[in-house]
Amino acid sequence: MLRGFYTATSGMIAQQRRQEALSNNVANALTPGYKQDQATLKAFPEMLIERMENKTFPPRRETTIPMRTRVGALNTGVYVQETIPDFAQGALKNTGISTDMALVNGVLPDDNGSLFFTVQNAEGETRYTRNGNFTVDGQGLLVSNQGYYVLDQTGNPISTDGQEFNVTAEGSVQVGNQATQLGIAYSANANQLVKEGEGLFRAEDGQVLENARTNQGVTFSVQQNYLENSNVDTAQTMTDMMQAYRMFEANQKVIQAYDQSLDKAVNEIGRLR
Repeated sequence: MLRGFYTATSGMIAQQRRQEALSNNVANALTPGYKQDQATLKAFPEMLIERMENKTFPPRRETTIPMRTRVGALNTGVYVQETIPDFAQGALKNTGISTDMALVNGVLPDDNGSLFFTVQNAEGETRYTRNGNFTVDGQGLLVSNQGYYVLDQTGNPISTDGQEFNVTAEGSVQVGNQATQLGIAYSANANQLVKEGEGLFRAEDGQVLENARTNQGVTFSVQQNYLENSNVDTAQTMTDMMQAYRMFEANQKVIQAYDQSLDKAVNEIGRLR
């Protein structure tokens, strides 16, 4: 009977963690470039239950033979294996702000591939983001909304000299007579990227993603004065949150039923008279 406690408890923990991921999606529904997390649930390994018994056959001499009868499989619970970002393209929003940029996926040769702007964090490490909510700092450098330098295709910060600039569909930042190519990175399997928060991703083991322009199978465009909205479907997410709550509640009632059964077993059936 105690095994049922563990099974129901694991279900409650899994739904709680799923609820946390869904709540985070709702909280970032208005964050530009945010990619919603999807929690994947996996069952613990199943156990095969068998009944062991002895059968006696009455020939001349009684013979006792050990027998095993298969009862069936028993699942011992469920857990959240991982949370995977959904890199589907979000809708574009016209902001009218010249420093805002939206990265639009074109043709990607891999189903799990995705494109990113390249930025440099406070430690000088390369990170990747879909959030094109950029601005210009006091030194005339293009920075993200966290203050991280936006990099060009050679890995250097992009300078605007404090002047007005235009961004072409090919991702070229034009300041006067000078043009600088935005650093656009491509990941063939974006699910392998590590999510760091603040809309930033990094490659595993500190690797650097390839330049999207060097991959002949990749096409993209950059829209100035636009931002990419998050791809969170708030209506569907609220439905999923309600479903997770109901499943949590169902597991909770199972634990209460087990608790009542044990209470009777200890205080009524097992009472000494």
